[in-house]
Amino acid sequence: MKNTLTMFKPRPKLVFIPAFITILLALLVIFSGCASIRYTDRFTFFQMADTQFGFFNENKEFSRESRNFEKAIAETNRLKPAFVIVCGDLVNKPGDMAQINEYKRIAATLHPSIKIYNVSGNHDVENTPTPAALDFYRQQFGADRYTFRSGNIFGIVLNSSLIKDPAKAPEEAAAQEAWVRTALEDAKNSGSKNIMVFMHHPFFLNSADEPNQYFNIDIEKRKMFLELFERYKVRQIFAGHYHRNAGGRAGNIEMITTGPVGRPLGSDSSGFRIVNVDGTSISHKYYALDSLPAKLNLQRNQQ
Repeated sequence: MKNTLTMFKPRPKLVFIPAFITILLALLVIFSGCASIRYTDRFTFFQMADTQFGFFNENKEFSRESRNFEKAIAETNRLKPAFVIVCGDLVNKPGDMAQINEYKRIAATLHPSIKIYNVSGNHDVENTPTPAALDFYRQQFGADRYTFRSGNIFGIVLNSSLIKDPAKAPEEAAAQEAWVRTALEDAKNSGSKNIMVFMHHPFFLNSADEPNQYFNIDIEKRKMFLELFERYKVRQIFAGHYHRNAGGRAGNIEMITTGPVGRPLGSDSSGFRIVNVDGTSISHKYYALDSLPAKLNLQRNQQ
């Protein structure tokens, strides 16, 4: 006769998780998500301008530019910002492959985790850009107008030379004007807390109504773009070109003009700007290459 005890298998025990543990786990998920959001709201990026290989010695050689840019990239690798953006005049002589290749060689030493964004300047695409000059720049460096996202920033990069003097490429200039309106709509719908514009020429140096000159955008175009940016809640415009630091405000917009990594034209030494982003609070300071801080004040963006 079979042992009837072997005919029955014990039932698996049900494990009950106390309610307070379930609540605790849920809270941990929520707070870890919030911490991640706060983390990408607090970060630092570097704005550089005017590496301009060849400017120190009238295109005969570019050893000083090489030393300066190597120092800037080495300090960037040490400090580890979220990204670097170079606001134009990457080289001094448009189309010079030796200067272009030296810029690329040094830029390639940036740590792969740190994104670098290039912006076209008048020495990259000529003072009055032609379709051929624009095509050449795009082949060497990529798009001359584009958007990017980093943390809570929606960045809009413009070719300011097409704004400054569109005479030889009017169709390109018109296309950029149409494009920037679409980009601003995308920025508005993106949920980004900060919409920033990056270009080479500043719209103005100190005052939005200052007279036209070589270092700013003519007042008719200046007024049109500033009104457009105000409407879409752009709060910062970053530029270079002046080879000195300058700045001013137009309504709620701050115009920030940054000195050069390459050759200075005023009292500011070669250097770059460190920009701290803390939610919608933006602070920035220009540092000479030999006086950079030991560490960054804000966490690095991980997106």
